[in-house]
Amino acid sequence: MSAILFGSISTIADTSELQRRAFNEAFAAHGLDWNWTRADYISMLGSNGGANRVAEYAKSKNADVDSAAIHATKSEIFQKLVGEAGLTPRPGVVETLAAAKKSDVKVGFVTTTSADNISALLDSLGPDVTKESFDIIVDSSSVSEPKPDAASYTFALDKLSENAADCVAIEDNEGGVAAASAAGVTCIAFPNENTAEGDFSAAVESVHALDSGRVTALAGV
Repeated sequence: MSAILFGSISTIADTSELQRRAFNEAFAAHGLDWNWTRADYISMLGSNGGANRVAEYAKSKNADVDSAAIHATKSEIFQKLVGEAGLTPRPGVVETLAAAKKSDVKVGFVTTTSADNISALLDSLGPDVTKESFDIIVDSSSVSEPKPDAASYTFALDKLSENAADCVAIEDNEGGVAAASAAGVTCIAFPNENTAEGDFSAAVESVHALDSGRVTALAGV
């Protein structure tokens, strides 16, 4: 058997700019005059974890803030924006899901974001992509270590009873690629609009659209 493992939310629909907007609106809601420009945000995307980004930024500003509370507000705003944005799946995603189903290949959604963020995304993309599109969905409650740690992938492989060598991951950021690689999973880099300049040398290739035939081939079909 084999499996195709989609990584972060933006491997399914590009939400990167919605994420940045949500951060800035959360800062305002907490009375902060911070504003992350696109250049600022891009510079932070080499690592994963929104709350950690807030904490690190606060440290650089010598500011004492509740980064967890700010991130919680950001998540609420993000979920609202996702519901209003009219998102569509990224190129090749629907075709790849269909090809996997046709070939009896398992599909996972291996994230370290919250279950609420995942629900908001999938609710907005139905019926093209739904919870039923995946054999497993991994979220922040599934593992204790976020990417680039391999924990989310090893968890998914264990639950799917699959070997890393028989699977292919699709990731949109450096931390995700590092996580998949650390778990021994071949990875396709599928950068979003804000991660396109990242270092994806650990991936087998970097693409702007998924080719369902190529993805299933890498999964051993």
